Amino acid sequence: MDEVEDQSVELIVTSPPYPMIEMWDAQFAEQDRAVAEALAAQDGLRAFEGMHRLLDAVWAECARVLVSGGIACINVGDATRTVGGVFQLYTNHARVIRAFAELGLQSLPAVLWRKQTNAPNKFMGSGMYPARAYVTLEHEYILIFRKGDKRTFDERAKRRRRQSAFFWEERNEWFSDVWSFKGVRQELGDGKQRERSGAFPFELAYRLVNMYSLQGDTVLDPFLGTATTTAAGIASGRHTVGYERDLSFVSMIDTTVTTAPAAGNARGAERLREHEAFVARREAEDKPLKHRNRFFGFAVMTRQEQELQLPATSGVRATERADTRLAYEAEHRPLELREPHDSSASAAESAQSAQWELPFVEGG
Repeated sequence: MDEVEDQSVELIVTSPPYPMIEMWDAQFAEQDRAVAEALAAQDGLRAFEGMHRLLDAVWAECARVLVSGGIACINVGDATRTVGGVFQLYTNHARVIRAFAELGLQSLPAVLWRKQTNAPNKFMGSGMYPARAYVTLEHEYILIFRKGDKRTFDERAKRRRRQSAFFWEERNEWFSDVWSFKGVRQELGDGKQRERSGAFPFELAYRLVNMYSLQGDTVLDPFLGTATTTAAGIASGRHTVGYERDLSFVSMIDTTVTTAPAAGNARGAERLREHEAFVARREAEDKPLKHRNRFFGFAVMTRQEQELQLPATSGVRATERADTRLAYEAEHRPLELREPHDSSASAAESAQSAQWELPFVEGG
């Protein structure tokens, strides 16, 4: 990631290939002969460590490009596998935590993403008999790391921070340590692409982008895949940059970027409708909210929501399309479901078109 300058990224949201998941064996083995040899020798622990050493190099680059106070969110699942006749759990999340600790980053409380992908009557091991059975693995981790102390903000950033606020009721849901929604099934074309994809859902990336960055920040995904993080960045008014080794994903990335505005605008409108429904429930319970958002004019729970604005993408255009590089610009404006209620809320200033750089793809 030589193109990315030191301390130039505020947030990383990514999901790497999971070591010891068979669909990624070839990808790891192609990069390190020792991994291929360990797999051939049926030495699971040696293969596991070799795969993680390849990821370690990426994590080191992540630490380099993060600003002080920047956040890295790593979605990773553990693996269960029989190698050399021995069945065991390979704890990918623990190994990633160790890698970031060795780089000097601090672990923050993680999220358990319960994917609920297995049928409710599914069982593993020995059926109805005890002692040799094992539980199903239906969750993944969203590991969260911070570089250095808490991020500080100058006056311009403070204003962006106020505009990037989330609703009180969203805070209560998003900052829970267990998220329960299903994984995503994406249309990836040929079978090889489908086998290699481990895409997480848009909602996962969208939450993380809004929880841990400001509008106008830069978000990096070093394992771009189908560009879900990029789509969340477009929807949220962030700059994004991403890398992907497998160039067969280029057309899918292009599709994701060009179709992201409609999906992102719909998600923003949904947030506003959900908040209005929340306000209505509170008023029906005779618990009216005491503050008002200056841009939308509706009631909000706290003062910190008074300057909240949601970006809408008015267009995305490609500035470069090449075999190993894609670049785009997106224009944003504040999302409006109604006219602004307070002319002092800087709505006119905020409505000026802004251009955001979106991802590029590097092969090799």
